[in-house]
Amino acid sequence: MTTPPSAGSSSDHPPPLDATPARALGDFIRAHRERLSPQAVGLPPGPRRRTPGLRREEVAQLCGVSPTWYTWIEQGRPVSASADALARIAVALQLSRAERAYLFELAAQRDPAEPDPTAADAPATLLETVQLVNAPAYVLDRQWNALAWNGRAADLFVGWLDGTHDRNLLRYTFTEPAARELIVDWEIRARRLAAEFRADSIRHLSDAPTRGLIDSLAAASDAFARFWASQDVGGREGGRREFNHPREGRVVYDQITFKPAHREDLKLVVLVRE
Repeated sequence: MTTPPSAGSSSDHPPPLDATPARALGDFIRAHRERLSPQAVGLPPGPRRRTPGLRREEVAQLCGVSPTWYTWIEQGRPVSASADALARIAVALQLSRAERAYLFELAAQRDPAEPDPTAADAPATLLETVQLVNAPAYVLDRQWNALAWNGRAADLFVGWLDGTHDRNLLRYTFTEPAARELIVDWEIRARRLAAEFRADSIRHLSDAPTRGLIDSLAAASDAFARFWASQDVGGREGGRREFNHPREGRVVYDQITFKPAHREDLKLVVLVRE
């Protein structure tokens, strides 16, 4: 975090305004400051206020930062903001999980509350959970590789979780002919899957494994390249999933996805048969 110069120094003049993402960051922070009441953070309402919400000085006090530095950040001036300072701002402004993620994206910083991207080991209890579920269940990592699955999932996902196939859900969907046969309304589901992965991967698009996966899929699948280029973004949704199973015929499931509290880069997916 950059400390503002002291009064009377030769650097008293603030940095010039910059019409860059810094401005978007400042606008976002200011909007959330203005919608937060003093009572919501345990402060007395005090005398009549000229501006809505909290004052800048109050937020700075809550964050433990200089009022001048906070003002410059809000004004979109080109001053640096550490991940720790951003985390304190997120807490002070009572941002939701999605708002906090957006804040860090605007600042091009990694949220210190996120799991370590180098932590490759999934919790053993999570991997063991799939064996306790009496329905198709599997665990995905941040590139959507299957880390664990049960027998029912292997029986359902022909060409993916059975045998010795590539365990990546996206590669299976877009490059395996068996997926087009299995998944009902493949075009719709595949487009949706690409949009969900775009939303899910935004925080680690610069990671080499994620970038490599996207590039290889775009080269191997015209459909993926087209869907990815569309810039569609969609949250991971559950709901009805239909399959044309080679042995069981048409089967219908209701899909639900869970994220562990401390490893939100992982997903436990369960399909309950209707």
